[in-house]
Amino acid sequence: MTFAISLLIILATAAVVYAIIKTNPNKPQPLPLPSGVPYEPKLPDAAPALHWSDGGRFMVEVMTESRYQPTLKALAGEHGERAAAAQYVATLMPDDHNAYENEAVAVFIDGRMVGYLSQKASIKFRELLRKKEAAGQLSTTDAQVRGGALWEGKRLQYVVVLDVEPLEK
Repeated sequence: MTFAISLLIILATAAVVYAIIKTNPNKPQPLPLPSGVPYEPKLPDAAPALHWSDGGRFMVEVMTESRYQPTLKALAGEHGERAAAAQYVATLMPDDHNAYENEAVAVFIDGRMVGYLSQKASIKFRELLRKKEAAGQLSTTDAQVRGGALWEGKRLQYVVVLDVEPLEK
């Protein structure tokens, strides 16, 4: 008898919970499907406020994705089987419209997007911009496109390194 009452209570509770869940007007809406087009910021025509240098040490690596490899390969130029070390000036742009990271800093070479600073480096870099009273403004630094050597018949990845003081201490 007590088993039947317990079972009846459990079933009644489950029915009430189910009814509440089904009639809840605040149920979460599904997220929109990705458009298939990756986000990429646009570099404004503004003049850079600062040029950064760390004496040619090139200790800050840009976070790149595979979609930037064709751009990096073109920027590296012809370098045969050896690794590239092509010199450039990179533009660093605080990206306030990035939906994935609120402190993002985009990196461009010759007007082409090549990647981002890491999250930790972006936060530190933005602090440096604020200290120089250049928050949110473009700046430049010397850069190198490295890599792409042939190894076991395959071309290795390209990377971008920047001549700014280390930002991930």
